[in-house]
Amino acid sequence: MTKTDSTGSTWRYRWAHRQNERRQRLFRAADEAWRRRDDELRRLRTLAVSFHGSAQAGVGLPMELAPDEVVFWTLPAAQLVEVRHTAVLPAPELRIGPEPRVLRARRPEGVRVIDAGLAVLTNRRLALLGGRGRRDWAYGRMTGLSHDPAAPVTLIQVLDRRRTSGLLLATGAVADFRFTLTLAFADAIEQRAAVVAELDELIDEHAATRPQRPAILTPAQARLCALVPGGRRTLAVAAALALILPAMLVEANPPTRAGSERAAAATPAAPTPTAVPTSTVTPASTAVPTSTGSPNVAPAVEARPTAGSEPSRERPGPSRGTPQPPAERRCGAPTNPFGYDFCGGQRIRRPAAGVCDWFECVPDFWSGQGWLVQCRDGAISRTGGQRDVCAGHQGWRRTMWT
Repeated sequence: MTKTDSTGSTWRYRWAHRQNERRQRLFRAADEAWRRRDDELRRLRTLAVSFHGSAQAGVGLPMELAPDEVVFWTLPAAQLVEVRHTAVLPAPELRIGPEPRVLRARRPEGVRVIDAGLAVLTNRRLALLGGRGRRDWAYGRMTGLSHDPAAPVTLIQVLDRRRTSGLLLATGAVADFRFTLTLAFADAIEQRAAVVAELDELIDEHAATRPQRPAILTPAQARLCALVPGGRRTLAVAAALALILPAMLVEANPPTRAGSERAAAATPAAPTPTAVPTSTVTPASTAVPTSTGSPNVAPAVEARPTAGSEPSRERPGPSRGTPQPPAERRCGAPTNPFGYDFCGGQRIRRPAAGVCDWFECVPDFWSGQGWLVQCRDGAISRTGGQRDVCAGHQGWRRTMWT
């Protein structure tokens, strides 16, 4: 027996089933990404608390260590790079960046490889043991540090070297190297507690963004717009076109106003009268030439209406209409309780927890790290400002504002 609601229709049940399946699928993907990030942050905090080096790790290295120097990390395949042009790098910071992105194994422009060898990270310095010799970056002389967000390159500036240099690593070792370098530098200046405190703050902020399980939709919540292919997006596009096309037509052929030059050019000239009524001519007001050739100038005579003509009336000024209340602006965005639209305002970096109940989100929505944007396929994503914005969704279309 076919299920029907109070209206006797079955499409409402199909709509509720599709919407619930889509919401559950998006929730599972977002929850999985959230759990991965939560596990990673807690692992980094445990490593920061128990961070220590080992003197035995330096045994067999082709370099001499100081009496109190211990080794934290080594990598046998690292490349030494230098910047061709002098650049000023930001000062080293004791901060943990956002969730690392997938890096591409490429070398940025202006950076050249000059050597390769073993990278060693100790509690005093970062060293590269290459074929042309050893290159050291002591923490006490470090003035600038920069991690390329799109390439596995870390650049360092020190006081005793004019050129900016650094390391180019394999993409799989970049995350551990950058975090270990931050901990080693913080331990050298006795600020490891600051790194642990920042990790605690990141864990608390991440806990507040845990996705909530969506509510179950019922057939009674189905709207007639669901019968239209594309749903509310199609209706929104149609409404936008209905507003934009008349404006474009008016802009292409604007209306003329009375008294303007364009109105005068567009209005055909009135025909010249062939005869002048005798009632409008006064013989005393005409100029009669004298025998000497000089005319008698008639005094100014006030213009009076002729017989049968209507007296001129003053045109009333433009009436002032009653101000209308401003309509809610959305610029194509669906109705939502958060005030999100595509008109303008402030970028949305931390969207509301229930944003996917009102908008169509990409499967990996909560794993993004940028601001809210709409992709060309209609879905919204948190990849605004990123290099891979709306990747896999036909590219970026526009930014969402609040």
